[in-house]
Amino acid sequence: MFALRIHRAAHWLHCRSVPLLPWLLKSLNRIVFATVLPPSARIGAGVILSYEGLGTVIHRRAVIEDEVVIGAGVTIGGRSGHVAVPHICRGAMIGAGAKVLGPVRIGEYASIGANAVVLEDVPDHAVAVGVPARVVRINLPGERPDYREFR
Repeated sequence: MFALRIHRAAHWLHCRSVPLLPWLLKSLNRIVFATVLPPSARIGAGVILSYEGLGTVIHRRAVIEDEVVIGAGVTIGGRSGHVAVPHICRGAMIGAGAKVLGPVRIGEYASIGANAVVLEDVPDHAVAVGVPARVVRINLPGERPDYREFR
């Protein structure tokens, strides 16, 4: 919660082209919470970072929509040879230690298992696990779990 508040302040300042202060706030997050949340990353409302984002690294151009749950130790980043970075859609859940790399779209209300390595798109409501991640199930909209209860 505090890591995201610091990020939101840094993002607000970054959008208004304030020099130095967004970088200092990013550094504060890095030192206090061991998380990398660049001011330029777009993070939506209601996002939950487990354990204040401990060990989480997010690419500076990544887009994370509303109500996403991100476990500890997650990497959302680029990949060599690709300019595009991940786009995490509304309501997705990314398990602890997962890596989402490259031009990947994680669909709405999709679930990524712990320690999975996602290199390809995951459709809406899907469950992806493994290294590399593969879809093992697609939930019906009414049967998806509410990961926000696990705070």
